[in-house]
Amino acid sequence: QVQLVESGGGLVQAGGSLRLSCAASGGTFSSYIMGWFRQAPGKEREFVAAVSGRGWSTYYADSMKGRFTISRDNAKNTGYLQMKNLNAEDTAVYYCAAASAGWGKEPALYDYWGQGTQVTVSS
Repeated sequence: QVQLVESGGGLVQAGGSLRLSCAASGGTFSSYIMGWFRQAPGKEREFVAAVSGRGWSTYYADSMKGRFTISRDNAKNTGYLQMKNLNAEDTAVYYCAAASAGWGKEPALYDYWGQGTQVTVSS
């Protein structure tokens, strides 16, 4: 059983940056694909990015490319989502998730989820 805890969310002005962290415990972190998703009020959960277990491969939603960077530090059992040039449309609860198998953007591929961290971008 893998436990995931997100941190780093908060209030930021439009154009600003944030780095989210996802601390994992209870499993072999490097054996899991890690993904980030977000959910805005009244909207479905949306894929943001994923990174392979070793960190060699990444996958981004088209709208996130160039602004968001996913990474991981397996020695620290922690994943990251660096976000820059944020705008009001990025306001959402951001979730990290871990998949034991299956590489993709569908939430159903992911076995474990964190509780989420709120990101609010003021315009």
